[in-house]
Amino acid sequence: MSGNIEARPASTVVLLRDTANGLETLLLRRNKALAFAGGAWVFPGGSVDPEDIEAGGGSLEDASRIAAAREATEESGLSPKLEDMVLLSHWITPVGEPRRFSTWIYAAPLLEDNEVVIDGGEIHDSRWLSVSDAAAEHESGNLVMLPPTYFTLLELLRYSSVAQMVAEERNSPVPEVFPVFANDGDEMMVMFRGDAGYESADGSIPGARHRAVLRHKCWQYEYLDVDPAYPPLLKQSIT
Repeated sequence: MSGNIEARPASTVVLLRDTANGLETLLLRRNKALAFAGGAWVFPGGSVDPEDIEAGGGSLEDASRIAAAREATEESGLSPKLEDMVLLSHWITPVGEPRRFSTWIYAAPLLEDNEVVIDGGEIHDSRWLSVSDAAAEHESGNLVMLPPTYFTLLELLRYSSVAQMVAEERNSPVPEVFPVFANDGDEMMVMFRGDAGYESADGSIPGARHRAVLRHKCWQYEYLDVDPAYPPLLKQSIT
């Protein structure tokens, strides 16, 4: 049964560079024919392979870092340095999905302005966009994204430079996010820990709201009356 599928280790890396318009990131569009996230705009990434685990000395987190850099090279031709990669968050695909991943999300500066090279197979398009423009294009319905991609962009909006991001994130707690898929009427959503309907996967239960709801092709985050034990996924703006 799909509910018993174990989450496969995976990782992704947000490639970042400083520009006059603020932080820019590379987004890749997955082939529409792919079973998982077909047509979605994503950061470079993929599954952690046994060779990555061996290279990481048996450490799954070290292997995830190696895998993210390897996938970035394979999918875009760009190679972040392992020592520059900063762990932002760890997302686990909801139970019940036919393909489940336990995904470490990293960010890394891209020091060289090399040409992006995609294979035309798994990846069909690429775009360098400012973080703010990428989020805005999703919010206008032009860029299809999964929640981890969009939430990562929103988190990066806090930063005006790569150096600021690295300095802050290297010393920040790494949230582990384990969403639950649900519906409330015609609305599809993912609920996070602290939502009143989280344990039952019932979005109609009254009470605390900690969820992202898909409306007009855009994920909208709700955080209302949540127990302080479950902090919001998005940190407060840096002053």
